[in-house]
Amino acid sequence: MNLILLGPPGAGKGTQARMIIERYHIPQISTGDILRKAVKDETDLGRRAKTFMDQGQLVSDEVVIGIIDQRLRASDCNPGFILDGFPRTIGQAEALQSILIKIGKSIDHVINIEVDPEELVRRLTGRRTCKDCGAMFHQISHPPKREGVCDQCGGLLYQREDDQEETIRVRLNEYEKQTAPLSQYYQNRRVLRSVEGMGGQAQIFERIVRQLG
Repeated sequence: MNLILLGPPGAGKGTQARMIIERYHIPQISTGDILRKAVKDETDLGRRAKTFMDQGQLVSDEVVIGIIDQRLRASDCNPGFILDGFPRTIGQAEALQSILIKIGKSIDHVINIEVDPEELVRRLTGRRTCKDCGAMFHQISHPPKREGVCDQCGGLLYQREDDQEETIRVRLNEYEKQTAPLSQYYQNRRVLRSVEGMGGQAQIFERIVRQLG
């Protein structure tokens, strides 16, 4: 099963992806995770990506498409995969289609998680990330046992620049302009499955499972 997860920043795509992986045993391909690791490791790709990420802008297509092309050719993607954070634009969707044709694959379902914009701002401004291990917490929904300290490794928690309110609103505006039209793109291809993103994680997951059949 080859899937795409759509939805604005803070919609819970990463969490739902992990639950889908556990149930369907397919790998998650998260451009966000790949890019953040590159930034932390200070690779050439990471330095190029950081200039975009710090300003709440989308990373250039050239960088992201190259990552996806390489990743989809890995052997663990043969049984299927779930794309989280890609494509973000119509141009990327068309580039993805070209890649899939070359490797003999196609997209079975596109899950679109829908959440109210103000709820997204509340969710994202509350996020805190461990400087050492990268674990993520939330001041309301998933607080650490000790304020400002990671439960997993004891590292310091901080608010990423792209989780600050001003940057978040830029990201949401970018999403509406560039990514939201993907809903229509995949609707035209009859693979779009819209899911309400409010409620508990398990409740949202059950909605997704029903859409996947």
